[in-house]
Amino acid sequence: MVAATAVEVGEGPPVRSVTDVDAGGVPARFYRDADDAPVLVYAHGGGWVLGDLETHDGLCRRIVHDSGWSVLAVDYRRAPEHPYPAAVDDVERALTWLPPGPVAVGGDSAGGLLAVVAARHAGRPIAAQVLICPALDPAMTYPDLDEFGLHRDEMAFFWSAFAPDGLPEQADPMRMDVTGMPPALVILAELDVLVTEGERYADRLADAVAVRYQGLNHNFPRKLAIFDAAGLAVAQIAAFLRTRASAP
Repeated sequence: MVAATAVEVGEGPPVRSVTDVDAGGVPARFYRDADDAPVLVYAHGGGWVLGDLETHDGLCRRIVHDSGWSVLAVDYRRAPEHPYPAAVDDVERALTWLPPGPVAVGGDSAGGLLAVVAARHAGRPIAAQVLICPALDPAMTYPDLDEFGLHRDEMAFFWSAFAPDGLPEQADPMRMDVTGMPPALVILAELDVLVTEGERYADRLADAVAVRYQGLNHNFPRKLAIFDAAGLAVAQIAAFLRTRASAP
């Protein structure tokens, strides 16, 4: 994943300020084009085991460039050395570190689950959820799409590393109480084993849009240097965030 980042993602556009910070004891990277912009707290994908700030640097830069929002990318603790709830706790701590103002949560793949759980238990208003091909269902009820990339056996490993004892109801997006959850944009790929669980989660919410991009596989929006559709997906995310910029 690290080795392929330069080819798949690219450098991303320039951003005025990119700073590695200590977000309440959690390492993070703060991307800002304007000091007073609302902030998207972002959790990278990688099955809660892989990925880091570098693998998602290009994507975070593109979101900032296109949306006008800032991005706080969280370098959360990873499994199996740090199973649930370590990663969730880190994202929630980063949320607490930010000053008052409009804040959204987002993440791709495994990071999508971290964003959802953080939104559910945040001690502050959350303006939006931005979920990219999210991994949300520990029951792993998958369509027959393993041949197109992400395989159910990989997901079984990731889930066992992240939550060896399972998830409690309050951390399971398919069982948790979603009353009052913030509006969500869920970007999905037609040829992804996670596609239906993203749609099922969106169906549970009072305010959500799930968009299934045809002919694409898992986590295509991160791969900006390969897929034209990646740029379209980020543009859709940017447009959604702009509508939430003045939310409390």
